[in-house]
Amino acid sequence: VLNYCEFNNTDHRTELNGVERLIVRRGQPFTINLHLRSGVYQPGGSALNLTVETGPQPSDQYGTQASFGLTDQIDTSRWSAAVTSPPGNMVSLSICSPPDAPIGRWRLTLGQVGRVDFVLLYNPWCTGDVVYMDSEDKLREYILAQDGIIYRGGWKYPIPTPWNYGQFEDGILNVCLRILDMNPKCLRNPGKDASGRRNPIYVSRVLSAMVNCNDDKGLLLGRWTDDYDGGVSPLSWKGSVEILRNWDTNACQPVRFGQCWVFAAVACSVSRALGIPCRLVTNYNSAHDTNSNLVIERYVDENGQLVQKSRDMIWNYHCWVENWMTRPDLKPGFDGWQVMDPTPQEKSEGVYCCGPIPLKAIKEGELTYKYDAPFVFAEVNADVHTFMKRKDGSTKNIISSVNVGLKISTKSVGSDRREDITHLYKYPEGSDEEREAFTKANHQNKLLQQQDNAGLLIVIKVSAEMRKGCDFDVFAVITNNTPNEKKCRLVFGSRAVSYNGILGENCGFKDLLNVQLAPGEGQLALYNGKFCVYMQCLRKVFRPLDFFHMLLVYSFILKLIALFFPLINLHAIPHNDKAKTCF
Repeated sequence: VLNYCEFNNTDHRTELNGVERLIVRRGQPFTINLHLRSGVYQPGGSALNLTVETGPQPSDQYGTQASFGLTDQIDTSRWSAAVTSPPGNMVSLSICSPPDAPIGRWRLTLGQVGRVDFVLLYNPWCTGDVVYMDSEDKLREYILAQDGIIYRGGWKYPIPTPWNYGQFEDGILNVCLRILDMNPKCLRNPGKDASGRRNPIYVSRVLSAMVNCNDDKGLLLGRWTDDYDGGVSPLSWKGSVEILRNWDTNACQPVRFGQCWVFAAVACSVSRALGIPCRLVTNYNSAHDTNSNLVIERYVDENGQLVQKSRDMIWNYHCWVENWMTRPDLKPGFDGWQVMDPTPQEKSEGVYCCGPIPLKAIKEGELTYKYDAPFVFAEVNADVHTFMKRKDGSTKNIISSVNVGLKISTKSVGSDRREDITHLYKYPEGSDEEREAFTKANHQNKLLQQQDNAGLLIVIKVSAEMRKGCDFDVFAVITNNTPNEKKCRLVFGSRAVSYNGILGENCGFKDLLNVQLAPGEGQLALYNGKFCVYMQCLRKVFRPLDFFHMLLVYSFILKLIALFFPLINLHAIPHNDKAKTCF
């Protein structure tokens, strides 16, 4: 049997994996040659039965085994074979798999003639495959490109970080297939799992769980402190190849350590290797809602100090991936990009995984669609409420909301420019479409806040010339929108915080006790952030290697305490200019 690996692999766009073995894509014919040691093949007079099998328990029932004979022409909708050469002792066969065949390692047996082993991948160039993408430029980016850019830093100053996905490096495809083999679903029922690999929805969900090691033999162990003893700082990784190889050569022991962009980058490498178009996405001001109420809640005292710990938090940025596929399990209109998040945050169906969920479901507020729509919706849309616990024991909402889901970013197709895809996740703030989406999501609290414009308005701005590692000014513009005079207290507070929302030490404090505002009047208050102060704060909290990774958040937990009137709700807009990355 001659299988012409170089010709077939090139034809199937898998030659970057090497040409030493046969690697083909489903729904597309490949060619093998048979050398008949005795006799000559004659059409209609020679019989040849072929059998294909995958997985440890192949069966017709699961679609992991098929037997078929020769036909006059290839049928691309099912396993089929046809002779493409004239009669003789050398026979060329064209063999085709259906576009929904399970991916993985296959064995082809040709009667008594011989056996061919090959790897079958998803085929985004095949119109019948559910991962089909109709743009060559996009396929070059989302399947074939081995280098990319991950956006980190803060929404005001995104930091592009190069990353080597390396999905075609030597041995990486084998590692990706081993990841599928080691997933708990395969270990429990290998026959059913092998059949499930026909479905990129299933495979994406498996990868979401297997890239982290929280409840399986996954690839990466997360670490969100500054202690990386016994492993590698997430900041030190430059690509996926070393991580994948380390996991494979160390008996599937988790590689130490990862954070969100590392988890996402490895998931992107594996998805592309298997043939699923994939891109890495960064969401700035990303909410982590742990109780599924679509609200991030914080509790502070009258000086802005946290008085109650909460697992809810706002990450400076959070990375996940999008995989491209149709969703026949949902109603029409939800095909295309699907969010898949391998960072272990919350459990889904008892496992640390997230997605896939269509971007359109997030944008339209369709939270009943699979999988994990409420969690992803909250990441880009949650309200942020800060409650002040007063000395008399009462609690008051002092800041109505802080916008999340800003400047959602990915690398542009064919260039190193940043592409803003926020519009794919959410409608413009305040639009009718946004209101409708929130209504669908039963997220009425934000709409009610938008309808209530009475009270005091605070807008936070920084000086336009603000630079990293320098002093800078912060301005609070306070406007009294009530018919009454207000005498208020304004408190500025700043703290260091890691990119995933863990607060550090105080970096500055300013208390203005008597701010008087006539009806309709506005005033400007100034706070100066000193580099010598906040750098010392960062040095105490974070290791030098991590400085560029940390965000100095001047959260300015602004509290207006009406000294002669009951405390009123504030409609602050502090998110636009409060967060800066400092070295």
